[in-house]
Amino acid sequence: MTVQPIRLFGDPVLRTPADPVVDFDVELRKLVADLTDTMREQNGAGLAAPQLGVGLRVFAFDVDDVLGHLVNPVLEFPDAEEQDGPEGCLSIPGLYFDTKRRQNVIAKGFNGYGDPVQIVGTGLMARCVQHETDHLDGVLFVDRLDPDGRKEAMKAIRQADWYDPTTPPTVKLNPHAAGSPFGLGR
Repeated sequence: MTVQPIRLFGDPVLRTPADPVVDFDVELRKLVADLTDTMREQNGAGLAAPQLGVGLRVFAFDVDDVLGHLVNPVLEFPDAEEQDGPEGCLSIPGLYFDTKRRQNVIAKGFNGYGDPVQIVGTGLMARCVQHETDHLDGVLFVDRLDPDGRKEAMKAIRQADWYDPTTPPTVKLNPHAAGSPFGLGR
């Protein structure tokens, strides 16, 4: 279990859809531990594998004193109710923008051993699950903003002290590779 560096906005891995997990082995469970340790070190509510440079469909979460992870998530929405509130991302540090999300979600997937798991979330948990699943699809929360909000977000990103478009992303060989504070903190 190790705290890993988090990939920042501009890294191509954040825009690449992740592959489904097929091997529920010790390497997957180590990835889950690394995600959890890194997320907690950064006081995040969630962190997806692509944010560590691993293109697999898995994320960890820590919301409302519920700590867990989900592998190969599939989302269902029981109703059309929405929420609108501040959202951020460990890959876009220090920046928060009001983002519309569904208020309620049912997320189905697996744990690190391949056992079925279901998360029924509302409010912040629903926001976190949607945000982290977006990461697995190569989507960042700024993509969900209306045109004016996205323009504001991109301007803030370009002005952030951590953003350097001239520096290529660090490529790290990760033993987990086969072939998210996320926002409001805990």
